[in-house]
Amino acid sequence: MIIGTLSINRQIKYNNNSTSCSPYSNIIIIKSSHHHITTSSHQLNMKPYFIDTTLRDGEQSPGVVFSLSDKIRIAALLDGAGVPELEVGTPAMGEAEVHEIRTICEMGFGFKTLSWCRANKNDIRAAKSAGTNGVHISFPVSPILMKAMGKTPDWVIRNLHDLIEFAYPMFDYVTIGAQDASRAETDFLTKFVSIASAFGAERVRLADTIGLLNPMTTFQLVSSIRSVEKDIPLEIHAHNDLGMATANTLAAYMAGAGCLSTTVNGLGERAGNAAMEEVAMALELSAGIPSTLRTESFSELSDYVAKVSKRQLSESKPITGNMVLTHESGIHTNCLLKDRSTYQLISAEKIGKEEQQFLIGKHSGKATIRYYLTEANLPCTDEDCLSLLDKVKECADALKRSITKEELLDIYLELYSNQHHAVNNYK
Repeated sequence: MIIGTLSINRQIKYNNNSTSCSPYSNIIIIKSSHHHITTSSHQLNMKPYFIDTTLRDGEQSPGVVFSLSDKIRIAALLDGAGVPELEVGTPAMGEAEVHEIRTICEMGFGFKTLSWCRANKNDIRAAKSAGTNGVHISFPVSPILMKAMGKTPDWVIRNLHDLIEFAYPMFDYVTIGAQDASRAETDFLTKFVSIASAFGAERVRLADTIGLLNPMTTFQLVSSIRSVEKDIPLEIHAHNDLGMATANTLAAYMAGAGCLSTTVNGLGERAGNAAMEEVAMALELSAGIPSTLRTESFSELSDYVAKVSKRQLSESKPITGNMVLTHESGIHTNCLLKDRSTYQLISAEKIGKEEQQFLIGKHSGKATIRYYLTEANLPCTDEDCLSLLDKVKECADALKRSITKEELLDIYLELYSNQHHAVNNYK
């Protein structure tokens, strides 16, 4: 509620039912009676809370179009993975989008649903028609974005209050987005978050809209806000333009942003977003923080989204790429045969894959050769292994690829068919 104007510039401190003053709009702010749905998420002992935006930001990738059946299947897989909240779409795109969002909302999945809106009442009305549990209202907060959109800091603060009050009767909860937070003026961004909290926002999203941040600046940004506004849940929405979205999401969590906006495979505009499967596994294996998601579903989910988005995964994509659990180096395989964890961080079972067999190629060693020949019940001395290795490397160089198990056995039979009785039996 805007009561009047005062020219007072002091730090905002909030208590229930207290009044405070904004240095930006010269308005008195009344602490809203709306309560946050979630408890404070800045403490590191709170489990990470994932908000998946594959169906919204993921589909905004250039050239990506999901059919309704694609969306339902993605939603079902995300539900199976234990994702607690989905940003389902942008209702302002039109009636077809509203229909598809409403269809997903009515299917009885276990996650909460969220609509993305610009900061205007028409978008919020469209979101109401879509039937999502909550609404996300995005505001420009950087000078460059406010100027491009024809807005001012005063407009942002004034509409922040008006639109939260407008939206709350229609939704279970309202979240607020600080679009282009990474280029916002620090003082304005901090006050924006504080005022959103005072007006009853359930959480505030800090969007690194152009992927500018690095882990250190991300940590500093979240920490600076958390030092002033200690209670409202903060959400990080990282873009991957410089290849740091996953790392930035972890840094934000460590600094106090317990809500993590991600997409499957990092699908998103330009270079994409933070990848859900990468963030979850990095939290668990690098930071020692259980992700809360059922990671065994990641491979199926990743493969399906790659298929329907027509965005083929790199074979070396972290976590779910086809080759990330595959080994060729002789030094590595010699140890891996004794203990898979010597040169492999992630077990295949953990992400819903099967352990991969070792490649046979230019970098292979005796242990790999012996492994495959033993598997085929063929005799092999150390001298045989060395001879075979020379042939294997020669073939791999000529073919410019690894060779198959069948090709290895053919080489063996060619070399030793007259020397070993067992070979003749094998043939």
